[in-house]
Amino acid sequence: MNGQVLDVDGTPVRVTHLDKVLYPATGTTKAAVIDYVVQVAPALLAQLRDRPVTRMRWPEGTGAERFVEKNVPRGAPDWLRHRVLPASPGEVDEGTRLDLPFLDGLPGLVWAANGGALELHTPQWRVGPRGRVRPPDRLVVDLDPGPPAGLDECATVAHLVAERLAADGLTGTVPVTSGSKGMQLYAPLPGRRPATQVRAYARDLATAVAAEHPELVVAVMRRSLRPGKVLIDWSQNHPAKTTITPYSLRGREAPTVAAPRWWDEIGPGLTQLTMDEVVRRLRDDGDPFA
Repeated sequence: MNGQVLDVDGTPVRVTHLDKVLYPATGTTKAAVIDYVVQVAPALLAQLRDRPVTRMRWPEGTGAERFVEKNVPRGAPDWLRHRVLPASPGEVDEGTRLDLPFLDGLPGLVWAANGGALELHTPQWRVGPRGRVRPPDRLVVDLDPGPPAGLDECATVAHLVAERLAADGLTGTVPVTSGSKGMQLYAPLPGRRPATQVRAYARDLATAVAAEHPELVVAVMRRSLRPGKVLIDWSQNHPAKTTITPYSLRGREAPTVAAPRWWDEIGPGLTQLTMDEVVRRLRDDGDPFA
């Protein structure tokens, strides 16, 4: 059967080609991807709540072409919540307006996975019940290693950044191995700070850490400076930017995940995690964001 309608928490969701292989290197099927999002749904939905979702889709699997989808696609189900919002809210030039979807529950996760949306990317701001874009509620620091640097170097830099954040009063930072090459650090922001202020703070933090540790860290994207060092990418705090959502799959060779971690793990020998490992850890150890 090429298609069927599932009852997902009382909502009809059409799924197709459940036996299609989305990760050729591991033979991971669409059915397995849907099973993953079902198992991690409470933790993933907490990260997606009230954030519009940009989808990176691999309809024919990671061995084929991908495309980025921001707007609600034609044929989306009537129950899918969406709003027309500026592409860069809060900026002097807010850019074009986009019709952006929200994944509010398990039906939305299953719908997205069925369409090959392996990666779910979200901004650092949320949208209120009346459609108003709120100030960012988190600061994100992206740690991107330049080979031969890798996760070990990212782990060292993660501790340096977290110490500086804590000294500035930003506690509760959660490290996330990206499922790709590097890491992200998420720090909750108290109060209401405009995106411009948050971005400037992130830039100054990156610049200061790079100045203190020039042998390990860079704060500019110039490729000639990056080999063997970790780039602290502060630009993810621009309101037009999105970041891979914690607990989202990645469209890589294997089904790795942007995986929240505990701080006592962040050290030598750190590795990226697969979806099976994340499901097991979430069941046994809980959610670091909780």
